[in-house]
Amino acid sequence: MKGGDTMLIIPVKDGENIDRALKRFKRKFDRTGTMRQLRSRQAFTKPSVERRAQVQKAEYIQNLRDQEEI
Repeated sequence: MKGGDTMLIIPVKDGENIDRALKRFKRKFDRTGTMRQLRSRQAFTKPSVERRAQVQKAEYIQNLRDQEEI
């Protein structure tokens, strides 16, 4: 695999439910952030737009924290 990607290995124990193993795989795959990275690479986002989104997110979180204090 290129780009330094590592293959996910999920050992399935004897008698383990396949649904449980799939759930572990999905959780591990989500943590790698591969899909988020692929989606973000589909379209170029200008740095100014990224910064504005970060500021808006920070303001939103701050508003939530302010609401908790009240």
